Amino acid sequence: MVATRTCKAETTTGEPCRQAPLTDGDFCFWHSPEHAEEAAEARRLGGLRRRKEKTVAAAYEVEGLATVGEIRRLVVIAVMDTLGLENSVARARTLAYLAQTATKLLEVGDFEDRIEALEAAVGPRLVPKKRR
Repeated sequence: MVATRTCKAETTTGEPCRQAPLTDGDFCFWHSPEHAEEAAEARRLGGLRRRKEKTVAAAYEVEGLATVGEIRRLVVIAVMDTLGLENSVARARTLAYLAQTATKLLEVGDFEDRIEALEAAVGPRLVPKKRR
């Protein structure tokens, strides 16, 4: 059985930190006194990234990538940004790729609608009848 070392610090909730310690010490990166400034900067940058993500998502009205509609929104943004670029071979290739992606999304969306309609029409018939 191999024993694994863990950081000797406690979390803000008083529980033991479960991170692996740095190879030359008893504390992980986040709790090491020698790396306190670096850890603070990493936390600050992480917070900035999360705030920026929320701001950009709101500006572009992107809610996520979980549905065909949400992905379509992202493709529309990419198309509009690409159309604003100077004419070039790269721009033409990008637009062709985005058109191909949009076509696939239309196909997938159509299939989703058809399957939903079929399930609505056939679904009740598939439920087994209760025996008396």
